[in-house]
Amino acid sequence: MLALDEPHGPRIAAELEADGHQVLIAGPALAVVAEAIAPGTRVHEALAPAELMIVGAARGVLTPELVAACDRQAVRIVALASRPADARLAVSFGLSAPLPLESYARSIVAAAQAGIAPVAAPPTGRIIAVWGPQGAPGRTTVAVELAAALGSRGRRAALIDADTHAPSIAVGLGLPEESPGVAAACRRAATGALDAAELTRIAVPLGGAGTDVDVLTGLNRPSRWPELSAGRLGAVLEAARTWSPQTIVDVGAPLERDEEIVSDLEGPRRNAATLAALEHADHVIAVATADPVGIARFIRAHAELRALVGQTPVHVVVNRLRTGALGADARGQVRRALERFAGVADVAFLPHDPRAADAALLAARPVAQTSPRSALAQAVRRFAAPFEAPLAAAPADGGRGRAGERRGAEARRRREPGADRRRDARRQAA
Repeated sequence: MLALDEPHGPRIAAELEADGHQVLIAGPALAVVAEAIAPGTRVHEALAPAELMIVGAARGVLTPELVAACDRQAVRIVALASRPADARLAVSFGLSAPLPLESYARSIVAAAQAGIAPVAAPPTGRIIAVWGPQGAPGRTTVAVELAAALGSRGRRAALIDADTHAPSIAVGLGLPEESPGVAAACRRAATGALDAAELTRIAVPLGGAGTDVDVLTGLNRPSRWPELSAGRLGAVLEAARTWSPQTIVDVGAPLERDEEIVSDLEGPRRNAATLAALEHADHVIAVATADPVGIARFIRAHAELRALVGQTPVHVVVNRLRTGALGADARGQVRRALERFAGVADVAFLPHDPRAADAALLAARPVAQTSPRSALAQAVRRFAAPFEAPLAAAPADGGRGRAGERRGAEARRRREPGADRRRDARRQAA
């Protein structure tokens, strides 16, 4: 049985018949799947004598209902896919790794006869929370750009909008605000039915060349904040560890527990989502604005953040660095202020790049896609490099030779914590 659209469906059906196989049903993917899961239909009745279902691994086509119907009739499934997100969907259902859509019929039959290979246990992903004090320091911008950087060059990442005060990822990226998003994931987590496959179904792919990022959009109305309780969001984040190697969580600014002061009863907490995300995070990105007001707000809130996250690593990012608000030595002044009043020695800086930021906002895409060579995009890529999940192992020398080894060592030195600070000190001494 084939559930494939043109041109691959008719081609594979003709090749199967030419090789002596009987094709019971062949048609458009959505139509075949709809009839396969509905009792009494022609396709549903054809499942009983069938031995193999060839289906395109896509949302709405490869569904839990279709897998369950094939399991009941002992019909083996071979999935075909052309996108990494579709391949992950198939693997999440326990199927073998999908074949390319351009595969020949003989390859598909051979894969079916080889049986279903055991699926390796998914790696444990990391949770990275992006926080910043009141005053719009650029939390969402940093979260989006970090996810785009981590989900490029053959890697993948996930992005979750858990801001219960001013969610904005859906609007900023041109994604539908009515999509299920994080609220639907929390509802599924409350029933114990949330896993990697369900997260893939709920999420919206960011899209774009060379970018593999799945997005759980935020609340379409901030008044729905009671849906994001601490327990539910915590379950979503733990499920995300098996869903994506890197999950970026955009959270709100307030860290107060004011509700517990006025009531000892267990009830909804407006800031529970932010607190839960920070408590579950493996890394926290703390964003400050490079101006006197932004730095003062950050210093006051940083102590409260440190008391909340404990030993969790906190990486400080100073956003919108410019000389107009702080003078000629803006970078040095920010470093000295943070080291003196907050005890922060290692700081990363993102430049004030209004042209690239405005172009991305107009296109509703990340800066990494609209202006990949801009100063902001390059700074984010440098900051994201230590967080990147490893790719497949390469040869010992990577084919680079001694010159390549020297360049790699220099790149690692530039990424070391404090490298910018030491370079600035050398320049000042010179």
